[in-house]
Amino acid sequence: MIGRLNHIGVATPSIDESVKMYRDILGATKFTEKWSMPEQGVWVCFVDLPNTQIELIEPYGEDSPIHGFLAKNPKGGQHHVCYEVDDIIAARDDMRAKGCTILGTGEPRIGAHGVPVIFVHPKDMGGILVELMQKPEGH
Repeated sequence: MIGRLNHIGVATPSIDESVKMYRDILGATKFTEKWSMPEQGVWVCFVDLPNTQIELIEPYGEDSPIHGFLAKNPKGGQHHVCYEVDDIIAARDDMRAKGCTILGTGEPRIGAHGVPVIFVHPKDMGGILVELMQKPEGH
């Protein structure tokens, strides 16, 4: 079921400061523009790397789910790992059949790549929040 690693999500109190770090310290050169996803409660920016992406996520609004993470990790940190799957509904149903908890309503929602995603609770994934995303066309 698991496909390629699509991205690693990194929560940050400031995307602008994180971009500076990835650019000035790590030498990254390709970044998307920062944009808002109010329905997810985040600002997003991708750092494009040769083999994957880093998804920088910053809180958007008072109800952002990132606030809780940043309260425990004020400087930010790894938030989730995202893998591609061929069929998001089949993946969700398979995860549920194996006893895993799907966060939220369990219904896929549209993620930052414009395709359906679900999140699997860290307690079922060795302590890591796992995002599964429908494989984008052309991947």
